[in-house]
Amino acid sequence: MALNMESLAEATSGAIGSLLSTTILYPLDTCKTKYQAELRAHGLAKYRNTLDVLLEAISSRQFPSLYQGLGTKNVQSFVSSFIYFYGYDFFKKLYLKKSGFKSIGTRANLIIAVVAGAFTVIITQPLDTAASRMQTSEFGKSKGFWKTLSESTWSEAFDGLGISIILTSNPAIQYTAFDQFKQRMLKGKMKSNRGVESRPESLSAFSAFVLGAVSKCFATCITYPLIRCKVMIQAAESEGDAEDEAELKARKTISGSLHAIWKKEGLMGFFKGLQPQILKTVLSSALLLMIKEKISKTTWVLLLAVRRYLFLTRTRLKSS
Repeated sequence: MALNMESLAEATSGAIGSLLSTTILYPLDTCKTKYQAELRAHGLAKYRNTLDVLLEAISSRQFPSLYQGLGTKNVQSFVSSFIYFYGYDFFKKLYLKKSGFKSIGTRANLIIAVVAGAFTVIITQPLDTAASRMQTSEFGKSKGFWKTLSESTWSEAFDGLGISIILTSNPAIQYTAFDQFKQRMLKGKMKSNRGVESRPESLSAFSAFVLGAVSKCFATCITYPLIRCKVMIQAAESEGDAEDEAELKARKTISGSLHAIWKKEGLMGFFKGLQPQILKTVLSSALLLMIKEKISKTTWVLLLAVRRYLFLTRTRLKSS
């Protein structure tokens, strides 16, 4: 029971942290996504950087459009984070229990993180695809979640699933690094174990922010070419694209999107939008982990209170 309680606390605090960080940084996310989705030869590109996207929204009086798809993104963010953190924490503790080890090694930690990430992606991919299409739609022309998905086939709702599974290495690397650094920082500071209901120690907000930023920055730089390919695969079709149907269909595959980037933008095209991606993902991840660490104690106490209440209620019913 203690294992499930702690896993539930980790999942809940992680999901809330993801929801808040996504909402706070959503305009930046929309700007960088629209910039990444554009694929045109140098000199013909509509946007020179993410600032151009923001200026377009302001000049066309479509600033609220920077929030198009926020509801879908929040649902996707909350659900995926809850599933990921629950699975990651549950399987990590299960591994320690079965193996008899006191701590988990880097290799085992990475494998567990990848498995949890892949399972999460398969469940939430339609939400992720819909959110990306809504973000990359023309300002003021975004459609709702159901209409966005209903206009495409069921298989198209899972556009980018393969590359999303590959990209589970990104959060896997990040959370593994974060968890290892966290264990080292808390070593010697952990409170003495006073039973299964002892409250877990947590990092300070600043320490969680710094560790989250460093670990996410490293993971993002390594996997960025695939991140951009995923955005292109999931993006809404632009009315200004001069490509024929065959070319657009080819871009919906990993090899096709990589070839299109190389053909139109060259080597540097694989890293187009890297800076705003790092800024957004590092801030988002750092905020998520900072919020998660700060509310984890409260979440633990609340869940513990609910557990005790249910236990006392059950005891009274049995005795009456």
